[in-house]
Amino acid sequence: MKFRTEVEIPAPEQQISYRSNLLFMGSCFTENIGDVMKNMQFSIDVNPFGVNYNPSSVARNLWTLINQKEYSTDNLQSDSGRWFSFDHHSDFSDSDQDTCLENINRRINLSGSNLKKTDYLLLTWGTAWVYVYKKTANVVSNCHKLPANNFSRHLLSVSQITDTYTKLFAALRMSAPELKIILTVSPVRHWKDGASLNSVSKSSLILAAHKLTEMFSYCEYFPAWEIAMDDLRDYRYYDDDLVHPNKQMISYIWEKFSAAWLDEKTIKIMKSVEKLVNARNHRPFDPESEKHREFCKKQLEDILRLGEQYPFLKLGELEDFFHASLKKK
Repeated sequence: MKFRTEVEIPAPEQQISYRSNLLFMGSCFTENIGDVMKNMQFSIDVNPFGVNYNPSSVARNLWTLINQKEYSTDNLQSDSGRWFSFDHHSDFSDSDQDTCLENINRRINLSGSNLKKTDYLLLTWGTAWVYVYKKTANVVSNCHKLPANNFSRHLLSVSQITDTYTKLFAALRMSAPELKIILTVSPVRHWKDGASLNSVSKSSLILAAHKLTEMFSYCEYFPAWEIAMDDLRDYRYYDDDLVHPNKQMISYIWEKFSAAWLDEKTIKIMKSVEKLVNARNHRPFDPESEKHREFCKKQLEDILRLGEQYPFLKLGELEDFFHASLKKK
């Protein structure tokens, strides 16, 4: 007997490997999956503007990367002693204007350069609701806790989203001709909108994503929202706030994603990398003991062996960690 409906995900014609360059942008769920891949030593850039929830902001930030726009003081706002950009998450905010600007532009330069060699772009939309700053009539990525009367709020239509991304996808493929795009809708529930309006929002995103996958052969959809709603379908897979996915849900969706989107060779390599990552995360009883030194030397030997077997792997971060551990007295 079956007691749940599993979401079946067919493997795409071209799958992700350790040779692939990846860019993930969008909601906090993007970081959930992106951080797993970063931890597994994939070549990945995650949210160069910080967390973005709505398709309009994600699109604008991608245009910034395509054009490698440089921000100036005119693009910054200040409130309560902090400088910030409406296009960025508060992680980029700073009490010093120059530092804020430097952090923003450094990341744009890096990610803009990387975009040209990106093989897979994953975009996770969280909500179709947007906030517009009244003074400029621009959609913001983050309100930075300014008073609500500074903003108006409205729902993006399906056609608004698809029109925006039709132009954007064409520009992205000009920048990176072999680029593959993966669209997904975040399983995070925007409950402040209420049950009905959250459903309207998610439906708009799903319809827009479906239309775009029909229009562009290099664009596919990964059903993260559907896995949460129809496969797991239980509050035990959410955090205490009943809104955000917990570790179990994230792990399960990652398993689904990796099974579909990673090729067999990559999954095999990843298991070897995971052993090294677990070794790095191990907390020794005595970091200065000879036993721990031997443990670190063994990991370095395994890194060398794996690197010789798969020269395209980038294991420098792990190598540096174990070398640093050996230098500790």
